[in-house]
Amino acid sequence: MGLEESASPAALRPLRIKIVGICGSGKTTLAQRLKALGYQAWQVSQEHSGVPDLWRRRNPADVLVYLDASGPVVRARYPHLDLHDAYLEEQRRRLAHARAHADCYVLTDGLTPDEVLAQVLACLRGLERKATS
Repeated sequence: MGLEESASPAALRPLRIKIVGICGSGKTTLAQRLKALGYQAWQVSQEHSGVPDLWRRRNPADVLVYLDASGPVVRARYPHLDLHDAYLEEQRRRLAHARAHADCYVLTDGLTPDEVLAQVLACLRGLERKATS
């Protein structure tokens, strides 16, 4: 059974997912893959906002996913951007509230997009089990 077959939105709840994380952590790719599986998933540009709980505003989500990546990995993914350590630390500071409230945390260093998706789907299954027990 493939990943898509084993993790249909009908089998997993909740369906509304917000994704936060530093630049280059994989938010856009994960949102696209979750949408392809039928989830209402969108990324929040919390890392660029001075509003600590921006992720909570508009269209409340059932699940908050936090994606992280180390400085060297982010710079390798986006070599054309000036993503120095101080800038990334500022993004992490802006994301602190979201990270503290995240339902799922994934460090994407060394992971393929399929592996990130698999970890998030496993987290969703775990949340579903908790909700039904």
